[in-house]
Amino acid sequence: MGTVPSALKHCLSYQHLLKEQLWSGEPPPAGALGPEYQKSELPEYVKIIEVGPRDGLQNEKVIVPTDIKIELINQLSKAGLPVIEVTSFVSSKWVPQMADHTEVMRGIERHPGVQYPVLTPNLRGFRSAVSIEAGATEVSVFGAASESFSKRNINCSIEESIERFEEVAKLARSMNIPVRGYVSCALGCPYEGNIKPVKVAEVSKRLYSMGCYEISLADTIGVGTPGSMKRMLEAVMKEIPLTALAVHCHDTYGQALANILTAMQMGVSVVDSAVAGLGGCPFAKGATGNVATEDVIYMLNGLGINTGVNLYKVIEAGNFICTALNRKTNSKVAQVSSVFEL
Repeated sequence: MGTVPSALKHCLSYQHLLKEQLWSGEPPPAGALGPEYQKSELPEYVKIIEVGPRDGLQNEKVIVPTDIKIELINQLSKAGLPVIEVTSFVSSKWVPQMADHTEVMRGIERHPGVQYPVLTPNLRGFRSAVSIEAGATEVSVFGAASESFSKRNINCSIEESIERFEEVAKLARSMNIPVRGYVSCALGCPYEGNIKPVKVAEVSKRLYSMGCYEISLADTIGVGTPGSMKRMLEAVMKEIPLTALAVHCHDTYGQALANILTAMQMGVSVVDSAVAGLGGCPFAKGATGNVATEDVIYMLNGLGINTGVNLYKVIEAGNFICTALNRKTNSKVAQVSSVFEL
């Protein structure tokens, strides 16, 4: 066969490394990471909330066909993701990408053990979501720590939004339907700039007090850093149990993984992410996509943290939607895997 060039040997070794460490979704054997990680305060398990089908696709300029959305969700379900945010029951006037919400909910394959929440900004959206036609069994409400963003995003003040959400939470509670809460602009606002951590804590407390079982703190425009993430979480953790917190990071400035690691070091064990790094925000100019699910899982695998998610299948789902959208994936891990044809 002859001598194998050193560059090729390097590539083959790299390919072997990726195959060995990534695809099973299982954490490394005990002790494999060395004593520095064994003593770490990092969680043993992190729940991944896949938001690609909703938060990822809502910002696309071209309407994504319903059957493509359904197939994407079905592929993600097979990857072992425990929660997949499917769609949003909002006015098609404001978010036309989500106009087919009922059709998508009716068309997906619902896997045992997988939750399929949807966004509902008000009672009208909630009633549509939990109707027999749509059959939602979990919903989310989305507030903001910025007054300006709240008015532009959901056309009302923070106080008015809280009143709407309380109506949704009350009805949901009577129907035994779990409600999750989002706090947008937790680390910065496109209109107001820096947001004080105490304001994030205040809105989070209001959502938790009305019955939201979990509060997802969103860096909507991706301006946060590990420092600002730490300060914000310290403020929120004074008002809300750590077990009820999640983080939702966009990667505009390339800080998302560092911010997530910081949150995990502080005890957070729920992370929102989007396949292929899809997303943005229609009401936050300049905001890029969510942190890529593939990249989050790669990091967690490397830390020995279990997710129960098969990274290879997530990459396949990402390839599927990127092909359908005729765009390049934003996931660094998926980009490398395509080079080595794993």
